[in-house]
This record gives sequence, structure tokens and C-alpha cells, in this order.
Amino acid sequence: MRLAVAATPEVAIPTLEFLLSGTNPLVKVFTTEDKAVGRGRALTSSHVAMWADDHGVECIKVGKAVEMAAHLDEIDCVVTVAFGILLPQEILSIPRHGFINLHFSLLPAWRGAAPVQRAIESGDNELGISVFSLDEGMDTGPIYRQSSFLRDPSMRSKEALEFLGEQGVALIAQTLEDISHGVPPIKQSEQGISLARKLSKAEGLIDWTRSSSVIDRKVAAFYPNPIAYAQFRGETLKITRSRVTSDPVTEVLLKPGEWRIEKDHVLIGTGDFPLEIIQLIPQGKSEMSAADWARGARINPGELCG
Repeated sequence: MRLAVAATPEVAIPTLEFLLSGTNPLVKVFTTEDKAVGRGRALTSSHVAMWADDHGVECIKVGKAVEMAAHLDEIDCVVTVAFGILLPQEILSIPRHGFINLHFSLLPAWRGAAPVQRAIESGDNELGISVFSLDEGMDTGPIYRQSSFLRDPSMRSKEALEFLGEQGVALIAQTLEDISHGVPPIKQSEQGISLARKLSKAEGLIDWTRSSSVIDRKVAAFYPNPIAYAQFRGETLKITRSRVTSDPVTEVLLKPGEWRIEKDHVLIGTGDFPLEIIQLIPQGKSEMSAADWARGARINPGELCG
């Protein structure tokens, strides 16, 4: 079976590594066009494009799905991982075995662009992976394989995606075996459907009147992008790691957004209990420990974070 991969972010690299070393030839890779990033707005290739260049695999950069058509006739199956381009049926039907997608949720839960982030934000204890046959809908196609995993509470979206990307390799391998043996996928359930819309920067603003657990989940879900944030002394303060704790040091009464520094612990008031801030990014600076930042910030008693 001659394979191609359509993918963009770093989470696809384990799948690419596996397919390159497998028995089915990896013929080519599709990825999105170079994008302007950073303050200098320099054109930058996707992680997948850089991987293909390093490994000598043909890489085709596309801005629209129709641009793939001329490159699919020789392909039997395309594996997609967070490709970022919706594919119409006329494209999906070109390969003999169509397109299969590695999606990071237990479908039909969390269909959409940010399944891991929304699962963490919502407090799901379980994360999952689905490999399914793509159709024109938003993650609505029939499923070949699924796996579920208990989420380590310390996992933010970054760590969860890295873990699931590695675990997804086995499901891709099993699905390719299913396809080669003619095993059909199973229609998705009509129950338990939820949508995982893309995270927006505006959503990242922390409301300190919410509970400590809700804020902690937001911090975990929004890392590494777009990162949860607050306003302090007229500047943006990005919060990259926090912790809900029952340590005696947290047994203090604080107003929502009120700081309290206890030795090496940086606490902030919420709608219920203080939340410990562990890592943050001050405006214009690099990530640092909250304790180091607090020592330099010289926070006044009763000072509030907006």
C-alpha cells in the first residue's frame, strides 16, 4: 500500500517516523504553506515540512485542498494528523482506500480543532485517540480504532499532545492492517457528541472570581498556545503552570486576584481557595518561576491582579 501523510504540526512526527520505517512505502507528504511568524514575520515552514526535508521525503505545500488532486493518483491511502485544511469528497475519493485521520479524542466527543485542550479545560479525567475514515463532515467519519488513557493531572495540553502523538502510532499501524484485510470501520455513535472549537486569545483572559480548579484547568489547557493570561500593573502576565493544592500554606483568605507571597510559594485568590502560581511569563521577558518573578516584582500587601 503506497502511503502519503497530510499533516502540519509537530505532533505528527511520531507517525511520520513510524511510516517511514514501515513496510508500506511513504511516498510523499502534504503540509500547509509557509507562514509568517514572529516579530520579523519571516516565512517559516511547518514542522512536518522541515521533517520531510531532513528525511528526503517529497513534500508538497498546499493552501487549498484542490491543489492536492494532481498528486494523489498513485496513492492508496493518506494518513492525516492535524492537517488544518478541510477536504471535500472529490479529494477524499481519489486514493483507493481514502483518507484516515488520527484524532486526539474518543469520538464522537470533542470533534473539532482543539480536542485535547477542550477536554482538559472541561476537567475530563480521560483522554483518547481515534483513527477514523475521513468524510466531508467535521470528524464525523466511521471509526477503525480507539484507545483511552487516564490523564495525569500534571499534564498540560503540550505534554498531553506529545503523549497522545506517541501512542497514536500503534493505532495507525493497527488501522493499516485492518484496511489491508478489508475490515470496515464502524459508524460513530449519535450519543455523546461535543465540539472542540479552536482556542482564542480572548478566552485566555483569567477571571479570578472563578474557582481555583477551573482556573487551573484553563492554565493547563491553554499551554503552550495561546497561554492563559492576566493583567498586572498595566502589563500582560502569562500564566504557564499552576497548581491546586491543599498545603497548609494555602489556608488563607484572599480576595479574587489578590497576591500573597509565602516563602517560595506564590498564591493568588480565586472564587474559592487560593491557587498556587508556579511558572509565568512577564511581558517582554522569558518564562521563569513565579517565586523568582515575585522577588523582583516586590508585590505590595493586598495588591490585585486583574
